[in-house]
Amino acid sequence: MKIIFKDKYIVPDLKSTTGFHAIGELVNHLASVGAIAPEIAEPISLAITHREKSMSTGIGFGIAIPHASTSLSNEIILAFGRSHGGIDFDSLDGQPVRLVALAVFPAHEKERHLRTLAGVSRLLHDRETRAALESARDVEVISSILNERHLAIA
Repeated sequence: MKIIFKDKYIVPDLKSTTGFHAIGELVNHLASVGAIAPEIAEPISLAITHREKSMSTGIGFGIAIPHASTSLSNEIILAFGRSHGGIDFDSLDGQPVRLVALAVFPAHEKERHLRTLAGVSRLLHDRETRAALESARDVEVISSILNERHLAIA
């Protein structure tokens, strides 16, 4: 099964300046577009924030992949956000994050969870992909970059 980033789950201009705020912004966006029920937005945000507090998902190269497993979701949900100003994610390389791929996993999907994270990481570690995402003019272009660069990851 191929996991895709849906257009409506993409935020091309994140306003947040900290990682925790970016997590909240993306989760609230997911709730606003119907990807998750509004009443579970806060618990999902808390689960991802809790995971983030244990170890930063700012993996360097301007990338963060905040994520969590939860019994509140029955499917893998991927959101993507881009920041023009940079986000403090306490990244491993100390650099601001410009590209955030947020993932929500069902608690029972351990194997797909790991494969999905590895695939997203490989995709975003590609220098050309990062440059294309940073300069993309709109959601449709961002979506096509993410989904056409072989994201057959789960």
